[in-house]
Amino acid sequence: MSPYRTLNPTTGQTEKVFDLHTTPDMINKLEHAHHFWQHDWRRRSITERSILLNKAADILRANKEYHARLISIEMGKVLPEAIWEIELSADILTYYANMAETFLKPRELPVTQGKALILSEPLGVIYCVEPWNFPYYQLARVAAPNLMAGNVVMIKHAPGVPQCALAFEALFQDAGLPSGAYTNLFITNDQSEILIGRPEVRGVALTGSERAGSAVAGQAGHNLKKSTMELGGSDAFIVLDDADLDVVVPRAAAARMGNNGQVCTAAKRMIVHHSLVEDFTSRLKAITETFQYGDPLEQGVTHGPMSSEIAMGHAISQVEKAVVNGAHLVCGGKQLDRSGFFMQAAILTNVKKDNPIYYEEIFGPVAIIHSVNDDEEAVALANDSPYGLGGSIHTRDEQRGYQLALKIDTGMVFINDITGTAPDLPFGGTKNSGFGRELSEFGIEEFLNRKLIHRP
Repeated sequence: MSPYRTLNPTTGQTEKVFDLHTTPDMINKLEHAHHFWQHDWRRRSITERSILLNKAADILRANKEYHARLISIEMGKVLPEAIWEIELSADILTYYANMAETFLKPRELPVTQGKALILSEPLGVIYCVEPWNFPYYQLARVAAPNLMAGNVVMIKHAPGVPQCALAFEALFQDAGLPSGAYTNLFITNDQSEILIGRPEVRGVALTGSERAGSAVAGQAGHNLKKSTMELGGSDAFIVLDDADLDVVVPRAAAARMGNNGQVCTAAKRMIVHHSLVEDFTSRLKAITETFQYGDPLEQGVTHGPMSSEIAMGHAISQVEKAVVNGAHLVCGGKQLDRSGFFMQAAILTNVKKDNPIYYEEIFGPVAIIHSVNDDEEAVALANDSPYGLGGSIHTRDEQRGYQLALKIDTGMVFINDITGTAPDLPFGGTKNSGFGRELSEFGIEEFLNRKLIHRP
């Protein structure tokens, strides 16, 4: 039975099921994409590619509510957040359409002998494995830079968002991109491994769990394929003793509870100065008690369901495990008494280092609050994690925040803002959060052949 299905998390009912591509179908699509790249797409000018991507962005913006509703139906994101995701995805397409010529222009190197020129040339077929939590944004992050670089893209999207996957593929078709430029695949993990081993595939990108990243990166490495991995996170949200809680607490609620906490860069560990921690916790609890749970398509609903029954069950079990091992449950952490996969937002305190969830990523609406005595203790706690994706520091003294940011071992640090994203900001982490970057000029550089041409 195909795992690609729309199982509406608001109702718990399966609405549509989609057939898997057979392995011969997959290979035919790969060979077609590779042939198209060799004989067409790589030879097109940046201007020609730019016109098509800008058109795709225009179509996406013109139909943003249609696409946003698919997100809400398939993974439970409330409609305003889904519309924001669609707008961001369109902005990413536009950004690369307009900036690629600058990023890819030939570059002369200062050398001691002769003349050296570096050309940025495409590699070929880039295979991407993408997650369900941002069904359009994740696709835009890999599709836009690679298509503008002259690569072609094949995507294995998450099985829970098949209508989003098909709609994104149709977007490029409607914009006039020829068959083979962007290809959606409904395939199994075993088929995925076969694809990675094919010589036509020249790069592999994955956004997902640490476990999935380890498997796919291993397959790519075995086949000598360049890869990028954007994996889990356990971002620190550091609140210094001079912070304005009127500003910071609503920011903390958004940073942790947006998209039901199903965000790699969510503020999963809130590290608060001891003089503020009691007030901070009380205020954050008060905000969570105002959440309105319900159908994500209904006006006024702030939090829809978790993406799946498995996701909900896992987050709830982690809360229960934390409490059994000494943590204090301030509020929430239970399934709501209604149809669908709804979890009440939770706050945990007193999570000690010997608690089994201390080093775990909770991918759901659960804030863990830690109390610290000073800035150095805050930095040490922030760095005491196998992950290193993002993080934030909140203080009235921006320079003080900057000095602490220099000591945080992550790919991204935001001062007086939540860990965010934008087309022109590089996105990625270190340690078990993966390697490589997406977005900005760094995102278009990951899958290029930087060809040296040397002349006397």
